[in-house]
Amino acid sequence: MTTGAESKDWLARAKDWWSTKIIDIRPGIIRVKGKPIEDLIGNISYAHMVWLMCRDDEPSPAQARLLEAALVSAVDHGPQAPSIAISRMAVTCGLPLNGAMASAINVLDDVHGGAGEQCLALFECIRSYAASKSVSDATEQALDEYSNTHGKIIPGYGHRFHPVDPRAVRLLALIDEAADAGVVTGHYAEIGRQVETSLGKRSGRHIPMNIDGATAVVYGELGFEPELARGLFILSRSVGILAHAWEQKQQGGRIKGPMPPDMGYRYTGK
Repeated sequence: MTTGAESKDWLARAKDWWSTKIIDIRPGIIRVKGKPIEDLIGNISYAHMVWLMCRDDEPSPAQARLLEAALVSAVDHGPQAPSIAISRMAVTCGLPLNGAMASAINVLDDVHGGAGEQCLALFECIRSYAASKSVSDATEQALDEYSNTHGKIIPGYGHRFHPVDPRAVRLLALIDEAADAGVVTGHYAEIGRQVETSLGKRSGRHIPMNIDGATAVVYGELGFEPELARGLFILSRSVGILAHAWEQKQQGGRIKGPMPPDMGYRYTGK
């Protein structure tokens, strides 16, 4: 027979199993980081809420706008993007929206979806080296180390479709405005541009910053860790994944593969 003391001990152990400082929920009460949810609803933006959930501080209005710009910039890149294509194919295979979204998000790993995190990690490495040398020398050292370890492809630079990524151009302009206004330091923007310059010298051609590099600059300027950069990209791209899955659901179609069946493929066996 369980005593009252034993019951209290079991209850305490159950409550201690998970701990969080993110949210406090009790009957009739929901507080996010100590703030009543009813005070947040209608008074802060989605970007502000993302920041509040992931950080121990709150953004200024200007910081929230810059984060929102980065989230808006990466929502979609067309049905040829693998994650988007997978969401549409999944719907034609009978999956509901949640299944289609989960299937698509699962491919946002190191190769397709991880460049922002990798680029910000590179920027952080350059920033640490720049404590004792020029940004130019720090960049060269970090690029040498990165190339020796990971190969010649530098995440956040170049694009197989856009000669110049219009999203990166706009984000960098917003970062410059924020730096001029004292909202951010501009250190990561300087590093990002130095990487672009160094890559041009090494390759003999211009390799401009792409969306992953530009968002890495934003997230670095705002103080987000590299791992969170990938999570924020996934939040952003999930909007496009949802929209395409829903559009495909309205269009219909059954078991659509990556190409029309009559286009075939190349057989390379015996």
